[in-house]
Amino acid sequence: MRLTQGLNRRKACQLLMGGLSGVCSGLSSGGLQANAKFRLTYILASSLYGEIRLEEIVPEVHKTGAEHIDIWPLGHANQREQMEEMGHDQFAELLAEHEVKLGILTHYDLGPYRLQEEMKVAQKLGAKILICGSDRLSSEGDKSLKQKVKDFLERMKPHAEAAARAGVIIGIENHGNSLISSPDSIRYFGELAESEQLGIALAPYHLPQDPELIAGLIKELGSKLVHFYAWQHGKGAVRKLPKKEEMFQMPGYGSMDFVRIVAALREIDYPGWTSIFMHPVPRGIPILPEGQQVTEAVNKSRRYLETCLGGAA
Repeated sequence: MRLTQGLNRRKACQLLMGGLSGVCSGLSSGGLQANAKFRLTYILASSLYGEIRLEEIVPEVHKTGAEHIDIWPLGHANQREQMEEMGHDQFAELLAEHEVKLGILTHYDLGPYRLQEEMKVAQKLGAKILICGSDRLSSEGDKSLKQKVKDFLERMKPHAEAAARAGVIIGIENHGNSLISSPDSIRYFGELAESEQLGIALAPYHLPQDPELIAGLIKELGSKLVHFYAWQHGKGAVRKLPKKEEMFQMPGYGSMDFVRIVAALREIDYPGWTSIFMHPVPRGIPILPEGQQVTEAVNKSRRYLETCLGGAA
């Protein structure tokens, strides 16, 4: 995608992100409108519902204050496989029936170098972001962290070019034990990434639980922040815990104060999606037994975030 010469980075990102779905245009509820009060624009992650059928999940999207869905594959859910099972045309009809749009295809299974075929699916169905992790963090060699990030971005060039042709963005999540995971690596990415097709999908879960630090990263990233997970560490998502403690990952359930974080999103006029998020243990099950309970939990977190946004005004 050739960006108009002379646009600053923020405007270019906003134009790209708003290409299909009104993420930046504010035409949808929760959108960002010119000269209007900043609001968060939500997207619903299918993984929260485990392997519940898409026919049950899609009608829940609007109930959570969202218009878009983020589809996850096996390992965390199986809705991407369900898409293939029902066929892309029938999936598109299901979305249209419930006035829902596909926003994101998440693919930690493919990693950053095997996304090009999935870009074709995203282009066909209107998804605007593909999310994955980066390379694993290696202690080998004497290269600095900044140089390792620079080398990773060099390897990503052909994939960014393919993303430009498909009209999509690649969001790199700061996943634990990966190259792009620490605050410094995120800063280097934001500083060195030249392509508008590459950005950070910021997951506070994998960062020190310091709202000031997280807010600072948001402001440093600016237009390089292409997705935000409203997700805290709580007591973690590795070992099985009582459900009440497992839910501490969700905003408003755990102890982290999101006021400064959403204030930073407001400060940069963040135009992208916010995903209220957590991982269950084991992966692949719903975060709560029934789909309706999952929706209610998301809405509890959403009400908390809206309260935080009011406090950040």
